[in-house]
Amino acid sequence: MACIFITHPEVLIDPGVPVVEWGLSSVGKDRATRLPDQVGSGVELVVSSGERKAVETADLLAAARGLPRVVDHALGEMDRSATGYLPPAEFEQTADAFFAHPELSVRGWERAVDAQSRVEAAVRRHQGESDDRAIAFVAHGGVGGLLMASLAAVPISRSLDQPGLGSYFWFDAQNWKLLSPWHSIS
Repeated sequence: MACIFITHPEVLIDPGVPVVEWGLSSVGKDRATRLPDQVGSGVELVVSSGERKAVETADLLAAARGLPRVVDHALGEMDRSATGYLPPAEFEQTADAFFAHPELSVRGWERAVDAQSRVEAAVRRHQGESDDRAIAFVAHGGVGGLLMASLAAVPISRSLDQPGLGSYFWFDAQNWKLLSPWHSIS
């Protein structure tokens, strides 16, 4: 059964608020309302990260389709609480190092190999519990890139990171196979 991994679109960035509590911006909400038309009619369950931006995205999709939604904190973005908010240039440099050295904790961030194992286990668990229903997983770009590497059976690489906020790809969770590249929510 084909599943879809979706990343939240644009957020309201507030350095004074923990990253996990950032919500969608008006642009992000507008883009998220376009998801139901792009996901297709086969999805039967929405599973989201517990981070506010992912929950808001998942809620918009689930409500539009009348689907059940559950939260799984194991789908959260890589734990970067050691640094908290980083200005964009510094964040990008740190994310480059995160992907380049997956077995190291960069600046106290969760190791990429650990985040990949965590997200992979969550996806496999939900697929195993879902009676083979198609699931929309709503989470974050970093862990999406890590999941994509696992599904494609290739090394972790920043080249697999989402091309921009609000992206998605299709995969076969039963056969653990990537079915598409990243696409942008249009």
